[in-house]
Amino acid sequence: MQSDLKRLLTLQEADRLVMSIEAEIQTFEPEVAELDAGVKRLEDELTRVQRNLEEANKRRTELESNIETYRVTQEQRRQKLEWVRGAKEASALMAEIDLARSVLAKEEADWIRSSDEVQAIEAAVAEVEQRVAAEEEAQSPRREEIAQAQSECDGRLEEASARRAEAAQEINRTKRQLLTMYDKIRGGRAPLAMYELHADACGHCYTSVPMHLREQIRRGETLATCEACGVLMFAAE
Repeated sequence: MQSDLKRLLTLQEADRLVMSIEAEIQTFEPEVAELDAGVKRLEDELTRVQRNLEEANKRRTELESNIETYRVTQEQRRQKLEWVRGAKEASALMAEIDLARSVLAKEEADWIRSSDEVQAIEAAVAEVEQRVAAEEEAQSPRREEIAQAQSECDGRLEEASARRAEAAQEINRTKRQLLTMYDKIRGGRAPLAMYELHADACGHCYTSVPMHLREQIRRGETLATCEACGVLMFAAE
């Protein structure tokens, strides 16, 4: 029984180390998330101004198309005016030309404003692109430090996981049911599967342990689980 207990405690120490490294890796997540959020805010802003630029370019292109259509139609009216002979028809055509001229002037003014808007948005896009690049450059040293620390943790975690696997295999060779019980308990609510007796109580939930069972645990005669929380209880040597 003592040998089983020692193997289980060895396995638990391996699990403690794995959990410790995993917790260390998780400590990087909030900072990485904060760095990502800083870049994403700027990228979202860049997406917005790029969308504005696309819409402004579309409006300018539509105005250019309208202006070209008006100019072609206006030229056709001028040509028609050259061979019109009736005064009434000529007068009506001149009225159309004058009206179209004012419409064309308005469209051209709108196109100038649209072009100014496009230039302003292009400048805004360039400015935000520079801010994104500056933010990424500013974050780069810290991201490299985090990546290096994560890589180092990953290496230690791989080694610790291998030692954990060896410890588990050592138990599995002789006491497969014992390993199954340990893993099942560890998969429960308690952080660990095994807790040392605390005076006359379970070291995890502090539920009182009957005297005869305490004595058996202290003498190493049994591997008992707590009737309240289900963890394995042991006594220090």
